Parts: sequence; structure tokens; C-alpha cells
Amino acid sequence: MSTAPNRRAVAVILLVPLVVTLALWTFAWPAARIAPRDLPVGVAGPASAAQQLEQRFEQRDGAFDVHRFDDEAAARTAIENRTVYGAVVVTPQGPHLLTASAASPVVSQLLREAVTASAPEDTPVRVTDVVAAPPGDPRGSVLGASMLPLALAGMAGGAVVTMIGLRGARAALTLVASAALVGVAVTAVTHSWLGAITGDWWTEAGALALTVLAIGSAVAGLAALFGPRGIGLGALLMVLLGNSFSGVSSAPHLLPEPVGAIGQWLPPGAGGSLLRSVAFFDGSAAGGAVLTLSLWTLFGLAAVLFARRAPTPAEPVEPAREPALTG
Repeated sequence: MSTAPNRRAVAVILLVPLVVTLALWTFAWPAARIAPRDLPVGVAGPASAAQQLEQRFEQRDGAFDVHRFDDEAAARTAIENRTVYGAVVVTPQGPHLLTASAASPVVSQLLREAVTASAPEDTPVRVTDVVAAPPGDPRGSVLGASMLPLALAGMAGGAVVTMIGLRGARAALTLVASAALVGVAVTAVTHSWLGAITGDWWTEAGALALTVLAIGSAVAGLAALFGPRGIGLGALLMVLLGNSFSGVSSAPHLLPEPVGAIGQWLPPGAGGSLLRSVAFFDGSAAGGAVLTLSLWTLFGLAAVLFARRAPTPAEPVEPAREPALTG
């Protein structure tokens, strides 16, 4: 009696708990360790008072990266440029907290609690939301929930192109066209219907399309290099790690190190940062995300266009030619 089926059954029994454990680790561990880590914040006001406030922030070792500004106008500009998540302005009436819930509602609430707790007793804290989240998505729930469908769309595009046997320029054009349509469709839902993003419509569609294209190209490129195993590697990088490490539902600076940095090097995290920039901040601080997505796209498309791989089961195998008869 062959032992091969028994070995396969044992492999499945062991593999399923391993995959579940890995998925639970990637999603639950970062969420359970949310806390500020070198979170960029600003302090503005008279030198002596601002210095005292800066020292209070620095007492929480490694939690905040404090930037000093001359006045409230400079602090507002830094928030609008995505240099800092918020700033505290020292005034004679008490601290004035400037936040940007569009950058992260979680960080805005965290700063509100931290400044209120550190303010002198019976001193009111005035709060101004400089770049507010849209009324259609005040908690950022839609934006946070959008990244997994985008990752799955890119994953599906790369896998399908591979499995149906498209190669070369035809595969590349299919990936580009499908990503463009996904970008338009998702923008129609999130911008036009839900009102969850409020920037320039076509710029948002381009950002979403570039995100899906980077994911789909990477998956197809890995499959072109490594065969069907490349699809599994793409799923690990783009869906399991990329989505859970993206920081879209909170902020990269709230995730454990080095998870936050790794997430921004992967397309889901870079795509989430790019979408925030173009949707709420007129494209400020979008350069790094665009570069990351472009590099993944170029790598994937180059592999699709130039890598040689064995045909998948869905592709016909050309029969070997019989040698010509001589004599």
C-alpha cells in the first residue's frame, strides 16, 4: 500500500495550523502593540514654554519625534505637508492642539489624550482639526478597509494572467488595463458614492490603479521567475504581510518596529500612504510612495516580459519535432 496519500494528508494537517498561526501573528500582533514610536509631532510658541513642553514629550522615551516651530502658522504648514501628525501651540490661554484626523484618526485621538493629561489641572485644551477626515468617513474606516480588497484584486490579476498562460507584452498590457479599471471602479465607490476620499478624482484613480498594478505585476513577475510557487510567495508578501503591516487603519508610526517600516516598502502600505496624500493633502509627501510602487511595478513587468519559465498546466506544450529523415 502506497504511503504517498498518507504523507500528503499529514502535510495538510500540519500545514493548516501553521498557516493560521502565521496569519494570526501578522494581523493580531501589530494590532495588539499599537503605540507611538518616533511619532512626528510639533511644538510651537515662546522658547521657554515650548522647551518645557518638548521635554514632556521626550520623557516618553522613543515615543515622539519632536519638531520645533516658530509659530502656529509654521506648525499648520508642517501638518498640511505631512511633516508632522499634529502640533501643540503654547498660548497664554493654555495649550492649543492642532491635529489632522485625515492623516490618522487614531493618532489624533492619541494626541488629544496625551496633551489633555499633561496640561495643568483646570486648564482647557483647545483642539483644531487642521486637515479633517471627510464626513463620509470620519473614523477612516473605509480607507482602512479598502486595502485588503485592493491587495486581493492585484493578487487575482497577477495569478490569473499567469494561470491562463499570457506572456510577454500581452500579459503586461492585461495587467495595466485591469489595474486601470480597478482604479476607476474603486474611486467611483469610495469617492463618488461613499465620500470617503475627497481629492482630485482622476489623481485618486491613478493612485489606486498604480497600487493594484504594483501588486499584480509583482505577483505575475514572481510567477514568471519561480513558476506557481511564485504566486504563493506573492500572496505572502502582498496579502499576508503587506496588508497587515500597511498601517492604513492606524499609522505606520504606531506599529511595532520594524513592522511599520517594512509595511511602507511593500505596495499595500505605500499605496495607502499615497492615497492619503492625494485624497487629503494635495499630494504632499507622496514621492516616496510613488517611488516604491513604481519600483515594484517595474520589477514585475520586467520579469513578465523577459523571464523564461516553464508553461503552467493551462498552457499547451509544444510537441517535440521529429528529426528529419535523411538519405
